[in-house]
Amino acid sequence: MKINAGEIRVGMLLEYKNDLWQVLKTQHVKPGKGGAFAQVEMKSVNKNTKLNERFRSSETVEKASLEETTFNFLYSDENNFFFMEPKTFEQIEINKDIIGEKGKLLTENLEVSVSFYNENPITIELPNQVKCKVDSTDVALKGQTVSSSYKPAILDNGLNIQVPPFIESGDEVIVDTRTLEYIKKI
Repeated sequence: MKINAGEIRVGMLLEYKNDLWQVLKTQHVKPGKGGAFAQVEMKSVNKNTKLNERFRSSETVEKASLEETTFNFLYSDENNFFFMEPKTFEQIEINKDIIGEKGKLLTENLEVSVSFYNENPITIELPNQVKCKVDSTDVALKGQTVSSSYKPAILDNGLNIQVPPFIESGDEVIVDTRTLEYIKKI
């Protein structure tokens, strides 16, 4: 689907120069002299390279059409994560490199949204919040100010996050999957 350069937004996937690019940053510039343009920073989904490109406002770019499907996480091995489509019971595997750090937050039967491009999985979208258990954390020191005294904690999935001083080992907490930050204690 063709869109004008002014409609490019962060997170969009574009087909450009025979590759698939994810938009990281975009800035609309209107200089005093000459026409307006969009300065776009993109990252290649396939090659993991970055590109800064300038599009005139009158130009059009091809927005990639993605197909989203809901899957449940099953299990993982050394290289892949395995998912099942709940209606058809069809199973797919996605390489760990595609998912990255988010893979540590996957738990059995967790519902995720997988985006496909030309029938190949490109990205997965986790729920905004997941429940995790604190494996170990430092003891809170008395006398520290309450306002900024977060302490490091290691979750049962191996992630390191910052938690408030009242959180102890064994507590269950809610973590934001987009920012990997502590939200609340359960």
